[in-house]
Amino acid sequence: MPSGSDTTAAAERGTAPDGPAPSTATGADRPGRARRLAALARREALRTALAVVAGLALGLAFPPYGLWPLSLVAVAALALLTRGRRARQGAWTGFAFGLPFFLLLLKWLHVVGWDAVVGLSVAESLFVVMLGAGLALTSRLPGWPLWAACLWVAQEWARDRLPFGGFPWGRLAFANTGSPFTPLAALGGAPLVTFAVALAGALLAASAGALWAMRRGGGQRAMVRTLEAFGLAAAVTVAGLAVPVPTKADDTVRIAVVQGNVQQPGMDFLGRPMKILDNHAAATEKLADDVRNHRVPKPDLVIWPENSSDLDPFQFPQAYDRIDEAVKAIGVPVLVGALVDHPTKPGYVFNEGIVWDPRTGPGASYTKQHPVPFGEYVPFRDQLSKIITRFKRVPRDFYPGDHTGLLKVGPAKLGDVICFEVAYDEIVHDTVRSGARALVIQTNNATYGRTGQPEQQLAMSRLRAVEHGRAVVTAATSGISAVVAPDGTVTHQIPEFTQGVVSARIPLRDETTLADRVGAAPEWVLAIVGLLSCGAAVIAGRRRRTKDEKGQ
Repeated sequence: MPSGSDTTAAAERGTAPDGPAPSTATGADRPGRARRLAALARREALRTALAVVAGLALGLAFPPYGLWPLSLVAVAALALLTRGRRARQGAWTGFAFGLPFFLLLLKWLHVVGWDAVVGLSVAESLFVVMLGAGLALTSRLPGWPLWAACLWVAQEWARDRLPFGGFPWGRLAFANTGSPFTPLAALGGAPLVTFAVALAGALLAASAGALWAMRRGGGQRAMVRTLEAFGLAAAVTVAGLAVPVPTKADDTVRIAVVQGNVQQPGMDFLGRPMKILDNHAAATEKLADDVRNHRVPKPDLVIWPENSSDLDPFQFPQAYDRIDEAVKAIGVPVLVGALVDHPTKPGYVFNEGIVWDPRTGPGASYTKQHPVPFGEYVPFRDQLSKIITRFKRVPRDFYPGDHTGLLKVGPAKLGDVICFEVAYDEIVHDTVRSGARALVIQTNNATYGRTGQPEQQLAMSRLRAVEHGRAVVTAATSGISAVVAPDGTVTHQIPEFTQGVVSARIPLRDETTLADRVGAAPEWVLAIVGLLSCGAAVIAGRRRRTKDEKGQ
């Protein structure tokens, strides 16, 4: 039995002494709770709508739209919308910003299914939820634009690695591959570009906030703060123009990029067996004929795309012979993309770039190190395949390689990077540091043709060129194949879904950039500073509350 004091206390709380409140009390609370939620929704509606618009604006900053100044506007808007808010409110604003951004950015996944677009967008938005909470927390700290920029880097650091190795699409740097911020990549890679864009955007927000505060008075002092913040934002924006981008070539090599094309875009791009291989072999043989008839100069090497052989040449003699015929016809080494069965693990395949010599046949190879989860391998296959039958369209898992893509192709030491790997800093960095004098991106974008995804991937190649001071050659089965100079300029390009050959002389460089030498250090430092700023904000908030309580 409860004591009298327990009964009295329970009565004062409106609960029964031995348990929860009666159902009538709970029912009475429901209308009040509903009214509070409705009022909260009304209060947050405008802020949420503005966050949605800002997220869409950030999406438009990326290819295929390429309106890079909107990345500054979007960052500034998110900073203003979270400024002075509680962490939970900032988290919601971050979600309202992140979800439409990723839905627009990743809409090319609709080829697989709109559920894939929504699922991946929601997952990626969770990182922006944490960013929004962090922005709200640190917005009361002195120098908050600096901490905001560091938090953008921290968010991308986490998203680039988690889960299943991460998904780096949508980094601020990838929206700024042809902007005044781009040369900063040569100093600190993509993370430094992201930091600069975020800092400039946050400073614009500070300037706008100070300008708005002038409406309540403040006079000359508020005007000074407005101009200071705006001036700093402008200085950060143009700072990259003062960075020299090294382009001097130690040597050159003439390459030919073959885009053989596919039968059709979409999930069934492969068509009948041998068709894609025949396309690339035929285009190479036509190139050989043009060389013999002096219509084009003879290349030193030829590059085929990822999956240019749609059959394993070591398991299917007809595929081996077709490749060998084409390579012998052109008479120079060809870098061939092929799926090769794992020699000891049934059900696994290697995604490889193979150096094929006209005299000795297949030689050195590179195996893709970072297969795409749910696209090239299925985590928890046994469990998920029972729920999502679409995963049966990925019948075999790609097995990851264990070394960089440094390959000697004819007279050139090239760094082979396959498809989505171009988005991952570490893979490209390690390839250059191992001795690559130019970079090759072998890719197959036929599934996502005419969706904007090939343009997004080409933008990453442009940033990598500046970051590492290397020419970047993109070879795609159906486009966009391109040659990018070390300064990020696209010098040659083949449109999507056309068969063609690009012949170009590219520089081979040995000099490394500062970004090559410092590696991931700037990203780690900036991310840690961002996280520490959140800790400082929490401590400062507790001290304020303690002081207020004592004052009462």
